[in-house]
Amino acid sequence: MVNNAEITKILDSDSKDLKIQTLESLSEAKDPEIIRKIITKLDDPDIQVRGEAFSALVLNENDISEFLIQSLDSQSRYVRGFSALILANRNEKNCIESIIKLTEDESSMVRECALGALGFLKAEKAKDVIHRCFFDSSIEVKKSALKAAIDIGETVHKEEIDKISKEKDAELEKLIVLAQKKS
Repeated sequence: MVNNAEITKILDSDSKDLKIQTLESLSEAKDPEIIRKIITKLDDPDIQVRGEAFSALVLNENDISEFLIQSLDSQSRYVRGFSALILANRNEKNCIESIIKLTEDESSMVRECALGALGFLKAEKAKDVIHRCFFDSSIEVKKSALKAAIDIGETVHKEEIDKISKEKDAELEKLIVLAQKKS
């Protein structure tokens, strides 16, 4: 069995393959030090390493929500955004309030992830925040807000659709049609 120091050394190394191989074996990790180290890999330069860290945390059946909630305050936008999505994938409904706060994050990517997480969690108490995000400066955030509204069964008002429709984006237009069918 590999010890914590060896795991940390591998995860801090430059070897993408070793990091991926190690992360694949950590989906049952319980040790707080290792959980925190896996969370830091959500900000790895390599997208495959980030994906493997994401998977290891989603698949982990231990109670690691405390570490994921703490990571919502990380300096890294990847860690903040992906942690929100991981919490949603783990169906951690007790985290909805913490995720709602991320809809005001300076990073549009984090706002987008937060809205996706809220939609996935069917967070009806986030409906006001979701409606506010229809008017975000980022088109990706607008799309996530519209998808979240659809996911929670929220009515999108004509005025909101009129405002959102001004954006020219094929994916957004499909979501608008879907939202109008649900409303």
